[in-house]
Amino acid sequence: MQLTHYNTNFTKRSFPITLVCDHVTNAPNIGSLFRISDAFGIEKLILCGDHIPLGRKMTKTSRATEKAVNFEIFKSASKIVEALKSNGYQIVSLEITDTSKPIHNFKFSIEKPIALIIGDENFGVSETILNRSDAIVHIDMYGQNSSMNVVQATNIALYEITKQLL
Repeated sequence: MQLTHYNTNFTKRSFPITLVCDHVTNAPNIGSLFRISDAFGIEKLILCGDHIPLGRKMTKTSRATEKAVNFEIFKSASKIVEALKSNGYQIVSLEITDTSKPIHNFKFSIEKPIALIIGDENFGVSETILNRSDAIVHIDMYGQNSSMNVVQATNIALYEITKQLL
């Protein structure tokens, strides 16, 4: 028998992970980020940018998880990253660079809270934030394309991080 929202027996849990979105502005992507933030039990979702759409297009994909997820909105992602870094967070950017490490080979700290930085749908994580990161990780891909949707990449990353923290 297929289980529903009402009869699953998943253990509710919270992980010391803050997801920082560096100019992710597509409403359905933001809705999906709320949904996976709830699913993976992250501490906080921080949306950064000039125009963060929280209207009907966002709530269509969030399925009311914006009411359950602790979130904040700020203009500057780099200022948030600086504040988190000075508060002892491990700053990990999800981006493909010439020095990034495959996420499945990276060991996340269990001593420090984690700030996972994801980037703009078109331009990725800003150079300023990449330079301030403690680590840059990527997801190995085996096709012709060198990128994937920011939400799908975040799903994979949060799965790997929470698996390590269990």
